[in-house]
Amino acid sequence: MENIAVNHSKADEVSPLTLAFIGDGVYDLLVRDCLVRSANRPVGELNKIKVSLVNCKSQAEFAKQIMPSLTEKELAVYKRGRNAAPKCTPKNGSVADYHSATGLEALFGYLHLNGDNERINELFNLIIHNSNSAE
Repeated sequence: MENIAVNHSKADEVSPLTLAFIGDGVYDLLVRDCLVRSANRPVGELNKIKVSLVNCKSQAEFAKQIMPSLTEKELAVYKRGRNAAPKCTPKNGSVADYHSATGLEALFGYLHLNGDNERINELFNLIIHNSNSAE
């Protein structure tokens, strides 16, 4: 399997929905890791908190919050993901939130494929900081 992180231009060639596919996994793992590191809780409680952070409504809100911190390129990737036409419809949430969440996931996928873990962590820390201050 070829390592896409070696060549940044390849990540630019990946479709926005494919970026969102990988970005969904990256974001979900970051949330799970953060929750487990923050406190030793029963799995049911961890999952309940995770679901509150990994859903289209929350992700759409987080996307708005980090928008001012995005570079021009990151914003373009986010917009590519947001404007993509997914073949499914959201079960829980509005179509607008679903599109915005897809944009956020595409951004995380793009950064992951480029091997930019430092930037992923910066953006995720902004999200976690914003979610903690909202509680």
